[in-house]
Amino acid sequence: MTDATQGSAEALETQTAASETTATDASSSDTAAAASAPSSIEPGVPGVQTLSLAKAITAGLREAMRADHKVLLMGEDIGPLGGVFRVTEGLQAEFGDKRVLDTPLAESGIVGTAIGLAMRGYRPVIEIQFDGFIFPAFDQITTQLARITVRHNGTASMPIVIRVPYGGHIGSIEHHQESPEAYFAHTPGLRVVSPSNPHDAYWMIQEAIASNDPVLFFEPKSRYWPKGPVDQAHAGVPLHASRVVREGTDVTVVGHGAMVATLLQAADIAAGEGRSLEVVDLRSLSPIDYGPLLDSVQRTGRLVVAQEAYGNVSIGSEVAATVAERAFYSLEAPVLRVSSFDTPFPPAALETEYLPSPDRVLEAVDRALAY
Repeated sequence: MTDATQGSAEALETQTAASETTATDASSSDTAAAASAPSSIEPGVPGVQTLSLAKAITAGLREAMRADHKVLLMGEDIGPLGGVFRVTEGLQAEFGDKRVLDTPLAESGIVGTAIGLAMRGYRPVIEIQFDGFIFPAFDQITTQLARITVRHNGTASMPIVIRVPYGGHIGSIEHHQESPEAYFAHTPGLRVVSPSNPHDAYWMIQEAIASNDPVLFFEPKSRYWPKGPVDQAHAGVPLHASRVVREGTDVTVVGHGAMVATLLQAADIAAGEGRSLEVVDLRSLSPIDYGPLLDSVQRTGRLVVAQEAYGNVSIGSEVAATVAERAFYSLEAPVLRVSSFDTPFPPAALETEYLPSPDRVLEAVDRALAY
């Protein structure tokens, strides 16, 4: 199967799943996308556009490429096809095939080539077509890319961004709905971030490209289509800052990527039952900005950590342990975790049972309040 044939087949599969998702959850998704953006952004204000998360990343890539001719894109089927999720659509036509390169199906080769380009002063942005496809490049990323700057005593920078569509809720097949972010957050030398809304996606991709360190840019694929406001004049908070996206008084709930929308839905339900949840978006997974989270826990006294990834040895585990260490005397209940189950991702028909839902988050909230 050729690169283009495989890309087209998977694009059709994804488009079908996206249509089903949009048809069943468009209203709540758009509301969550808007709510998770900085509260100062108002649609209709000059400089504010309404974009999907996917198109916000496209716009961010375009701005970065216009600003620096050393920025180039690499990946499978990202040229004329625009990638499986159409994130790079139109960029090869605008910048040419020397800056938007279709590559062979060889993730290790893509990363290795990017390392060589970075050594020569370029700023490569790699697209890994699906989350589960990153593992053939795992050795290159964790034992080469992550260590080169330290090996050279800081004299060799590695300004490489690796874009990774990740997570579930698109009804896809095995190796297409993974959440491997903890592997990379565990690795010294790598920065790991994940936007939850279009505004953050637009700015964070540009900030990641501007970094002189390698950045794993995890894009929650189930959030690619819902639209929200994007202020193209003001970034808001920096790349590695966490943010309170909904204020509350009873329980703090924290997550990243697509989970932020789930937490906002849970907060809406809780409000109807007379409970107030404060929602924190981590945004950055390595490093983690604990300041806003610790401030929130000191106010509420309770914390629920939620994620799509497995629970064992995860981002949620690290957040729970750190908050227990640093805010012990503020806690009125144990830190509770909600995650997917510690099994491989199941067939699509079972994903709604496997992935955390607002109901599972609220069950943890009930347990926290019962203490």
